[in-house]
Amino acid sequence: MVAARREFHGVLPVAALPRLRDAVADAGGEVEYALEFGRDPLGTDYLALHARARLGLQCQRTLEVFEHPVEVDVRLGLIEHERDEAGLSPGYEPLLLDNGVLEPARAIEDELLLALPPFPVKPGSEPAGQERETPQAVCRGEDHPFAALEKWKRDRP
Repeated sequence: MVAARREFHGVLPVAALPRLRDAVADAGGEVEYALEFGRDPLGTDYLALHARARLGLQCQRTLEVFEHPVEVDVRLGLIEHERDEAGLSPGYEPLLLDNGVLEPARAIEDELLLALPPFPVKPGSEPAGQERETPQAVCRGEDHPFAALEKWKRDRP
């Protein structure tokens, strides 16, 4: 596929990707993907992977299921041994082949899993009138842990 610079486009049901199916709250929907195999001028075999899906995730604030858009666009350097990772050109993520074999659906699933937020929060789920404080805003107040030390330093002769 690399030598022939093959390209594939298609759609996979989320339910057909077992690890992704287990990671989402709603396994309905589909993943659109485009795969392009090739070799760069430095001789690196690669897979350019683009995938897009709207995944049903559970909000960690409200516990409601909401649709979260995920889009992945990555260039994977195809390697046969872990030691080959050091020789990859900059801009490539390593993709370790299993005895020279690549499972495209598994590569798509891996990249989508990496793109999932660790703590999904439904947009607009914050209570009205309450905005999240930034760390800088918290530390400016008198109740931050070093406020007493700061006051002591100022008042010292």
